[in-house]
Amino acid sequence: MADIAKKDYTLRLGSIAPDFEAETTHGTIKFHEWLGDSWGVLFSHPDDFTPVCTTELGEVARRAPDFAKRNVKVIGLSANNLDSHKAWIKDIEEFGGKTSGPTSVQFPIIADADRKVSYLYDMLDYQDVTNRDNKGLPFTIRTVFIIDPKKVIRLTISYPAVAGRNFDEIIRVIDSIQLGDKHRIATPVNWKQGEDVIIHASVKPEEAKTLFPDHKVHYPYLRTTPLKVE
Repeated sequence: MADIAKKDYTLRLGSIAPDFEAETTHGTIKFHEWLGDSWGVLFSHPDDFTPVCTTELGEVARRAPDFAKRNVKVIGLSANNLDSHKAWIKDIEEFGGKTSGPTSVQFPIIADADRKVSYLYDMLDYQDVTNRDNKGLPFTIRTVFIIDPKKVIRLTISYPAVAGRNFDEIIRVIDSIQLGDKHRIATPVNWKQGEDVIIHASVKPEEAKTLFPDHKVHYPYLRTTPLKVE
């Protein structure tokens, strides 16, 4: 049975997202070039025509305006060839249209039948020996990477096969990271757009009075403030 060795390194937050060239449903891309100055979400799937992933790709397709207004490009990956992807997209759009509203998959999906990109991003299932294709190659686990315009990995999440991804949460984290980069803040538990945020620890008390005149000091280490953003 074919096998793939475990990687001797792990991509961490702060790592540069590896560049690659791959065939996708939108043609051949060079990943860093394709991202350009945008943020990116790379999310993987073990196989085409799988039920949970069918619902996920439909949701991402319908959330295209939410990603676009945040300057985020989305790209999927599945361990199949382009013909399989294109046939699967028809099911994704049909099912989404019947259950959630108009669904049009406009983002590219990487054809990774040889697992080259999955191996590069350490997205292969090394634990479940049954999670393999008919050639014995391990399937990809369902992973999400958020990548910033400098090609730095800002978030990774890996999901078990039984749990569909929550794209409300992924968009919420994108908002948190982008606001934190711009305004020297952090976001508290269960934060949503429009709610108070936390002033970053690097902001000195006198500086906080200028930057955040309406802030509250709960403890020396915990200061909250409204944040108005356009």
